[in-house]
Amino acid sequence: MNIEKLLDMQKKLDQHIEEEHGLEQENLIDKKILALLVEVGELANETRSFKFWSTKPSSSKEVILEEFVDGVHFILSLGIEIGIQQFDIGETNYTNEDVTKQFMEVFKYANHFAEERSVEHFQELFRHYVYLGELLGFTHEEVFDAYVKKNEVNYNRQKEGY
Repeated sequence: MNIEKLLDMQKKLDQHIEEEHGLEQENLIDKKILALLVEVGELANETRSFKFWSTKPSSSKEVILEEFVDGVHFILSLGIEIGIQQFDIGETNYTNEDVTKQFMEVFKYANHFAEERSVEHFQELFRHYVYLGELLGFTHEEVFDAYVKKNEVNYNRQKEGY
C-alpha cells in the first residue's frame, strides 16, 4: 500500500474541505477522532460481527470495503494533523483472529491516540486498523484502490454541497 500517495491525496482533500468550509484556522482533531469512532462503528454494523442475536448476514464485501475506507480517510487525516508525512505499516504480526475483538482493539487504540497524539499512537492505530481490514479479507491493493475511488466520491460530494 502506497501510504505516501494516500497521505498526499488525503492532505489535498482535507485542504479542499477546509477551504470550502472556511475551516483553515479550526482545530479539527477532536472532530476527526469522533468521526473515526463513528465510522468504525458503522463498519462494525455492516459486518454484523457482534450481532450474536441475529441471523441476518453481513453486508456485501463491497459495502464493507467502502465503510472500511471511510475509516482510512479519517486515520490518514489524523496523521496529517500531527505532522505525519510518511511511514511504513510494517508487519502487523497480530495473532488475534476474532473480528469483534479486533474492532475493540481499534477503538482502544483510537482512544490511546485521542489521549496522546503521538506518532507512536498513530502508527499503532493505523496498524490495528489495517489488521482489521486483513481479518475482513481485504488486501492492501484492494484498500488502496477503494480509497482512490472513495476519494473521488468525496470530492464530488463537496462539489454537490454534501
